[in-house]
Amino acid sequence: MAHVTNDLSAIQRVAGGGILQFADSIITGGTTLIAMMMFVDWRLTLIAIIPFPLLAVMARYLGMKIHIAFGDSQAAFSRLNNKAQESISGIKVIKSLGQEQEDIDDFENQVDRTIKINRRVNRLDALFDPVTTLIISISYVITIVYGGSLVANGTITIGNLVSFIAYLARMIWPIFAVGMLFNTLERGNASYDRVMSLLGEKSAILDAQDGISDRPSGDLHFDIKHFSYPDDRDHVILQNVQFDVPAGKTLGIVGKVGASKSTIMELILRQFDQYEGQIVYGGHNIKDYQLDAYLPAIGYVPQNSFMFSDTLRNNIRYALPDATDDQVETAIFNSGLKGQVDKFPNGLEIQVGEEGISLSGGQRQRLAIARALIIDPELLILDDALSAVDAETESEILMHLRAERQGKTTIIAAHRLSSVMDADEIIVMSNGQVVERGTHDSLMQQHGWYEEMFERQELQTETEGEDA
Repeated sequence: MAHVTNDLSAIQRVAGGGILQFADSIITGGTTLIAMMMFVDWRLTLIAIIPFPLLAVMARYLGMKIHIAFGDSQAAFSRLNNKAQESISGIKVIKSLGQEQEDIDDFENQVDRTIKINRRVNRLDALFDPVTTLIISISYVITIVYGGSLVANGTITIGNLVSFIAYLARMIWPIFAVGMLFNTLERGNASYDRVMSLLGEKSAILDAQDGISDRPSGDLHFDIKHFSYPDDRDHVILQNVQFDVPAGKTLGIVGKVGASKSTIMELILRQFDQYEGQIVYGGHNIKDYQLDAYLPAIGYVPQNSFMFSDTLRNNIRYALPDATDDQVETAIFNSGLKGQVDKFPNGLEIQVGEEGISLSGGQRQRLAIARALIIDPELLILDDALSAVDAETESEILMHLRAERQGKTTIIAAHRLSSVMDADEIIVMSNGQVVERGTHDSLMQQHGWYEEMFERQELQTETEGEDA
């Protein structure tokens, strides 16, 4: 947002005020100089403008300093914006943890640092006028001394000298305009560099423009030998992870927090392409598909889905704006949201608020599932998307999905093992590797992490039921 506001404003000033300053300094100054040479004395004019090159030297030196200082100023403004946005977004967390004063202190520290950086810019700005005034004063001194000698020699008259000094006074504004022009240009250049740096960012995902344009479907083959995130090459996230999901089947992925379950989903969704190995969907490497053909075939539901400040209906059909009422009704039924919608005063027209603030966690998750189902995806990915619903609702949603998605592929990553019990295959992840795999029954017979975790969760469910 700082790039869009402050930086673009600085660039606009170059295109607006900068052009005006350029015209003032060049046209007014140039015509005045010509008049001084033609109507008074060319020798006196040349002597009077001897200090002017100092203006160019000063402008270049201060300009480079301002370029650096203004870049730092804009970066500080960006950091301050980030802090304000973060504090406003997390205001509930800040208040609930009683950290209001600490957050205020941190913000004030950011403000103080920003002010300190801006003071340096202002000090450099303030040097333009006195230096320009000094150069003009030197020109006046030279004019009076040399012009006086010309008058004494009879080369020019006293009237010529007075006229020349009047012309020199006309040069004051153009000279100031030159200083302002350099100031404006350097500020604009600093902002332009920041904007172009942002626009010059290259996507790590290369879209194959001449790639496969058909909607993918069929078997999914995942075979990753090695993957690390681009900003942390030394930390191996996935290693020797291999599985196959035949068309129409369901894969369950479980494991501890940080076991890299979500990373598998990110690679399938092509959020990262820099890995050793391959992912094949429908007989083709997913990198060979055009993104506009590949991604619409996938319905993705993360644990925390973003909700737009709009109606429930528009949030559901966000990926399919032309969805009919029947399609919306089917989606909310299969996502287990139907009963909740019927209780809302305005039904599907209820405003969910910013980021879905008017909905509970479970309602937001079911809304996200409905939004993914409405496009009828070939591949549905649920990344711990049932964590906020109760066991009964979870069972209902999974039953609807099995009935509705006959012949369609589904991948479910979950911490609650009841979400994946009926999957055709379940893989257990640990430290970026597959440590167990099989069906629910076969995994229970392996007496490993899966069996231990399943029994623990069953015991917890029974205990909660007795407490209720």
